[in-house]
Order: sequence, then structure tokens, then C-alpha cells
Amino acid sequence: MAAELAPPDLSLSTAAHLVRTRQLSPVELTAALLQRIERLNPTLGAYLFVTAEQALATARLAEQEISRGHYRGPLHGIPYAVKDIFWTKGVPTTAHSRLLATFVPDDDATAVARLQAAGAVLLGKLALYEFALGPPDPTTPFPPARNPWDLSRTPGGSSSGCGTAVAAGLALAALGSDTGGSIRIPAAGCGIVGMKPTPGRVSRYGVIPLSWSLDTVGPMTRTVRDNALVLDVIAGYDRKDPMSVPIPVPASPPAWRTNLLGLRIGVPVNALHQLGEVDPEVLLALEQAQQTFRQLGATVQTVTFPHLEQAEHSFFTIMLAEAAEYHRTTLAQQPEQYGHHLRERLLTGARIAITDYLQAQQARCALRQAYQEVLTQVDALLLPTLPQPPPPLAALFSGQAGTLSHFTRLFNLVGLPALALPAGFSRSGLPLGVQLAGRPFAEALLYQLGAAYEAATGWHLRWPTLASEMTSPAAPRRGCEMLDMPEHRI
Repeated sequence: MAAELAPPDLSLSTAAHLVRTRQLSPVELTAALLQRIERLNPTLGAYLFVTAEQALATARLAEQEISRGHYRGPLHGIPYAVKDIFWTKGVPTTAHSRLLATFVPDDDATAVARLQAAGAVLLGKLALYEFALGPPDPTTPFPPARNPWDLSRTPGGSSSGCGTAVAAGLALAALGSDTGGSIRIPAAGCGIVGMKPTPGRVSRYGVIPLSWSLDTVGPMTRTVRDNALVLDVIAGYDRKDPMSVPIPVPASPPAWRTNLLGLRIGVPVNALHQLGEVDPEVLLALEQAQQTFRQLGATVQTVTFPHLEQAEHSFFTIMLAEAAEYHRTTLAQQPEQYGHHLRERLLTGARIAITDYLQAQQARCALRQAYQEVLTQVDALLLPTLPQPPPPLAALFSGQAGTLSHFTRLFNLVGLPALALPAGFSRSGLPLGVQLAGRPFAEALLYQLGAAYEAATGWHLRWPTLASEMTSPAAPRRGCEMLDMPEHRI
């Protein structure tokens, strides 16, 4: 019976309702997901660690509390997983790097602690690009996660395992980090929903940094409403994070609507031509999304994104300089411990002059003001998430895939929230995506728009058949054994 409780199309919202009404046992749900992970993860590579014993213990406690009438909320008894860049107390946190192979935090990241306090069930830690700075690298000792729609393709990065796990039904939600698109890119590549919140909305305490002034933390889920449920739990002020902002929670809308009359959506046509080549199928999906929003009552109009070249230069200057500074000592002392791609990028960042970095930060302030001015003309912005369908892993390894963050990194630079949504499929059956961006702390409006679009299109109802058909004769490997490390009993 347990296996029937965790099909890939069981959403978090549905599971939460069944758990709350005691039609679904958190223990049976967790056991079913663990069985699914055991069967599929050796092929998909989404999980680096599976915290099976801890998960079942948490699920048993949730079941006992709910049976006694102590229901903590919609995530009580709900299984989730996190990118292996989040501290997890007593559980290894490697950042997918040999440098942290033996690191076991003695504290939880704030976002993880808030999920634990809500009664959610941690299933394990998920694959990423080394220290969240891609592309995936065959010179690292850990294999990359694979896309459940096509095993030869990347799920997108750097939160690659998060995208794979949610799309393949190996977790009902995942936490990722986004510095230049690392939540939204795998969300688009795997056909799921990903939110990059406004900086300061979600604490980054206990999240290994890539770029301290660009990093954000957010949820990846099957549906928009699932995503809002998770964001409401992890959002809120945290004195441990100096970037945290005391903005009221929840971040989701007080009521859901399907009619978008009176709302204005802007499409930056100039960005589609200036930021690099865009696949025709992606442009078609964007056109269809515009038509859907018009049918829902919104006004769709053209806007212009200013200073795109300056924004590109400022982003990479800031990101690489801050990443190099974080790794400065280790890079000097143990350069051979880094994968080839990451080491080369960090060395590039180390050569950036402090004057160039400061000028990029000054330009960033002006760009932030300029893009907020664009959002006085419209309520939200609509553009593709990826410029192409998810490319082959082999193309990423060889550097032939092109840049996947054309349309995502800008919103990290100027501090706007952005929501990635499934938007159809290519002729070859690969997911396509669009994203909505809005004013600072306007996550609730983005969720309103996203939920209406989702209901009108139904793209979120399609899931990869690969994930349900895969079998692996090999016994699963768990814990640190999966990473060829000393065994930890979790």
C-alpha cells in the first residue's frame, strides 16, 4: 500500500490535506518516498545522502502529534530534501566538493530549522554543482544529477538535485539557493516551480555562500501553491543573517484568484535579442504564455530593459570577485582539491581589481533603481527562464552548451523576486519554462499570476514517464558511501 501513497503526481498540497485529515500516514508517506529513492536514485543521482532513519523517526513523531490533535500546519509530516549546501545538524554538508567531505555541522541552517519546527520530514541532501558554481565537472569525484525527462540531459544547475528530486517524485519539496538562476534554471529544466525570493525575505544563515551579495534561498515544488506553502514557513526576519529584512510573513496571497483583470505584464522584447540566441521553441512558449495571460484578463505590453551590457558585466564582476574572496585561503593552500571548472573560475575572480568590484557595485545601485522604474509601468515582467531546452550533459562538460543564465541572473543583480513556471515542452519532449519577476517583496502577486497561469495551462500535471519506469538491479548506496566517503550512520 505504501508505494501507492507516493506517486510522482502527488503534490505537497494534496499530501498535506490527506495528512491533516488523517487519511494519509506521515510514516507511510515517508516510507513510500524512501522506497522510491532507493529504486530510482542510483540512476538519477539526485541524493548524495539519504537520512532514512532520521526521516522515519520524524515521521513517527509527526503521526503521534497529529493523532493527539497537535497539528503544526500544512508541512507537518511532509517529506522534503535540501541542496547539500545547507547546514544540517549531525548530517554531512559537502557542497558537492571533496574539500568538505568530512564536514558535519553542529547547527541547522535557519531555513532548515524552520521546516523542522513546522514538523516537516528531512529525507536527505541533494546534488549540486561544486560550491554552487557550475557547470557540472567530470573532474570532481561525485557524479552529476540527471534529468528524469532524458537521462542524457542536464536537469540544470546549480540546484540540480533539487530539480531532479521534485520532478521524479523523490521529494514533495526541496530547498535550493539562487545566485544567478540556480533555483529557476533547474526548475525550468525539469518542468517544476521555483521561487527566487527578494533578498532578505529568507535567511541565508547556514547556507554555504557563493556570492554574499547575490545569494538567495527559496523553494522548488510541483505547483505554485505548494511553493507558497513552503515559502511562508521559511520566510521571516533572522538576526543571524545581516541581510535579513523584517518583512511581514506570509509571503503568499491571502486568497487565490483566477481573473487577472487590471494587472499589467511587461515583456522585454529587447532582452530577447540582446542577451544571446534564443531557441525558437522557447520563443513560441513565451508567445503562448502571453496569450494565456491575455485570456485571463491581464494586459500584456512591451517594456525595455535598460543597460543590459552594463548589467551583464556588473553581475559577473561581483559574483566572481565575491566567490574568489570566500575561497581565497583554501584556493591558495589546496588548489588541487577543487574541480577544474570551479578552480578556473575562482582564479578569474581573484584577478578582479578592487576598483572594478566597487565600480560594479556602484553600477548595481543605479541599475536597481532603473529596473524598479520599469516596474512602475507594469505589475510584473514575463520572459523565458532558459534560452533553450535543457542541453546534454556532454555539452556542459565540454563547454559547448552556451550560457543558461541569460534571463535569470539580472534579477539577482537588481534584487527582484522571480518565479519560474513550466510552460510546455519541446518537440523532443523536454520541458520549457517562463518566469515572472516583480517588485521587491511582491512574491504574493507573482504567486497569484503563476497559479492562474498554472490552472489555465495544466503543464504542471505532466510528469516524466522515465521516473516511473526506471528500475535498478543494483542495491542502493546511502549516506557517505554514495560519495565514496567514510560511512556515517544517519
